[in-house]
Amino acid sequence: MSVRRLRWILWGLVLVAGAAFALLLAERGRPVPPAAAIQPLVDVAELGGPFALTDQDGRAVSERDLAGRPYALFFGFTHCPDVCPTTLYGLTQLMAALGPDAERLRVLFVTVDPARDTVGQLKLYLSSFDPRITALTGTPDAVAGMLGNFRAYARKVPTGDSYTMDHTALVYLMGADGRFVSTLDMHEPQDIQLGKLKRLVAREVTTP
Repeated sequence: MSVRRLRWILWGLVLVAGAAFALLLAERGRPVPPAAAIQPLVDVAELGGPFALTDQDGRAVSERDLAGRPYALFFGFTHCPDVCPTTLYGLTQLMAALGPDAERLRVLFVTVDPARDTVGQLKLYLSSFDPRITALTGTPDAVAGMLGNFRAYARKVPTGDSYTMDHTALVYLMGADGRFVSTLDMHEPQDIQLGKLKRLVAREVTTP
């Protein structure tokens, strides 16, 4: 191969690499739809399933206790510095805005940190939010099973002599029939979020 031809080939590779890099930057700058974290990755019909956890009052809770009533579910942990308290505060405001309709909705806060989030810790933590919010914990295996039910993610991240948790920060909206309906984007205007919850509690399930 001649030196001249080799030089043209090298210039071609440089141009292709530059175009690919420019395309990558352009793609990163595009906004992501709110539900994109779920819908392209999993079949939403598979979300949900059986579980056996314990609430902040020490009572056993399973999927049977949720049957026939819509619910909103959020994964988090009590040592979370910002996302979790902000989300729970937002849900508290939404429940107040729903008025009497809030009684038709269950709101669940499922810990991703069962080692630290005991029943007592969850009860203390939830005292700052709407008392109708239910917190759930359990054995590591039981919590991992719940995460798997919702295709959610959680990972322990060491921080010096302690650790924090990376986790899915979506609010799942589930219908009274136990099927996935939508998600709440806590960055949306409150009236948009409230509209989603109103439509959720208005859905009816036909029982055989």
